[in-house]
Amino acid sequence: MKFNTFQTAKIYRLVLKAFHNNRNLSDSVAIEQKIKLARDYTFLLNSVHHHKELLFSYNIAVDRSNEVKRTHGKSASSVGLQFPEVYQP
Repeated sequence: MKFNTFQTAKIYRLVLKAFHNNRNLSDSVAIEQKIKLARDYTFLLNSVHHHKELLFSYNIAVDRSNEVKRTHGKSASSVGLQFPEVYQP
């Protein structure tokens, strides 16, 4: 769970940096292009997430190790236990 928090914080910093770099745009065409790019990227992310969920729901062979870890972690935390952090050099 710490990894997800770190990843979210990293993404937040990148978005904030992109905002600060582009906050003084005055060209309306450039602004519209950047907004369209952001909408397209959001649509792509949502579509990939939905596709992955469909694959999981139909039990199609995909890498489910993260899903299994999350499920085991939830099960362990429901009885007051937690898995140890795995060392990754």
